[in-house]
Amino acid sequence: MKSKNYNKVFNILKRKYFNYIELDPVIESKFILQRSGENFKKYLFSFYNSDGQELSLRPDLTISSVIRYAQSKSNKKEKVFYTGSAFRKSYNQKNVVVRQIGMEIFSSKNENIDDKEIIDTSLKILKSSRYRSSKLNIGNFKLFELLINKLQIPQRWKQRLIKFFWNEKYFSELLKRLESNLDIDPVAVAGDKKMYSKMIKLNQKKIINGRSYKEIIKRFESKINDPRQSETGKKSAKIIKEFLKIKCSLNKAPNVLNKFFKKHDLNIFVNKDFFPIKNLKIKDTKFEFSTSIGRGREVEFYNSLIFSLDVKKKNKFVNLISGGRFDELTSKYLGLKKVPAVGAAVNLSNYE
Repeated sequence: MKSKNYNKVFNILKRKYFNYIELDPVIESKFILQRSGENFKKYLFSFYNSDGQELSLRPDLTISSVIRYAQSKSNKKEKVFYTGSAFRKSYNQKNVVVRQIGMEIFSSKNENIDDKEIIDTSLKILKSSRYRSSKLNIGNFKLFELLINKLQIPQRWKQRLIKFFWNEKYFSELLKRLESNLDIDPVAVAGDKKMYSKMIKLNQKKIINGRSYKEIIKRFESKINDPRQSETGKKSAKIIKEFLKIKCSLNKAPNVLNKFFKKHDLNIFVNKDFFPIKNLKIKDTKFEFSTSIGRGREVEFYNSLIFSLDVKKKNKFVNLISGGRFDELTSKYLGLKKVPAVGAAVNLSNYE
C-alpha cells in the first residue's frame, strides 16, 4: 500500500498536522442497521462472531472513523487521517473494494475555516498528482433545505423531499406526485375518513401493521389539517426543478442564487462569504458550483458542504477526491453523540 504516490499524500497530511490512525476492519452491524435499516443491509458483507454478535466489513472508512471518535468520548478538536479499503456489495461487480486515504476534522467548531482546510489540503494533494486538467465542484445541502422550508407545501412533504434528496429516482417520483396530485384517490380518502372515525373511538394503544392507532390517527390528522394543494404543489415542483439545474462558476454562485431566490420571492440571501473558498486561480483547474452535486449516490450523509474534485483521465473526468461536512452522521445515522465533522477521501485507484 505504501507506494511512492501514497507517501506523497502521507507527507502532505503530516505537514498539515493530521495525525495517522489505524481503523478496525470490521464494525458492529447495529451501527448501520439501527438507523439505515434494510436499505443499506444489501450492501454489507456481514457475519456473526462466536458470541452471536453481528459484524460487517467496514462499508465506508468515514463511518469507522467517526465511530472510533464518538466512542472515545472526547470533545477536543482532532485532525486525523487513515488509509485502507472499504467493502460494499455491488451487483455489477464494480467497486466492491474501494481503496482510500481519508482525512477528517472532528469537533469542528469553526465551519468555514475547517471546511476551507479540507478543500485546501485536497488541492495540495491534487497538485502532487500526475493530473493537470481538473475541476472542483462545490455544493451545499443547507441551500436545498432552506429552499424546501420556504415553499408552501405540507410539512410532511418538506421532510420527505429533504430525506430523499440523494435518491434521484425516488425524488423524481415525489416531484411528479407533488405537481399532479394524481396519486390521491378520492375513494381511498373517503375510506380513510370512515376508518378514522372508527379508530378515534377505540383503544389508542392497539397496534396494526407495526403502528399504534394513536400514531395512525395523528398521521391522518396532519393530512386533514395540512392538505396538499394542486396549485401550490405544481408551483413548488417547478421551483425545485429550476433550482436543481443551477450550475455556474463558484465566484458567480452567490449572485446567481440570490437572483433565483428573489425571482421566486423566497426571502433567502446568500452572503458572498458563504462558500469556504473564493477567487482561487489554479492553472487548468475550474471552480464550479452545482445544486445537484452528490445526487444519485447509494448512501449519503452530508448536511452542509459537499464537494468533488475530478481529474481528466483518458479524455474523461473521474473522481480523485470527494468529501464534505457530516455533522449529523453520528447522531442521526449511527445512534451516537453528535460530532461536528468535515472530511474527504482520496480515491487511490485514480491517484496512482
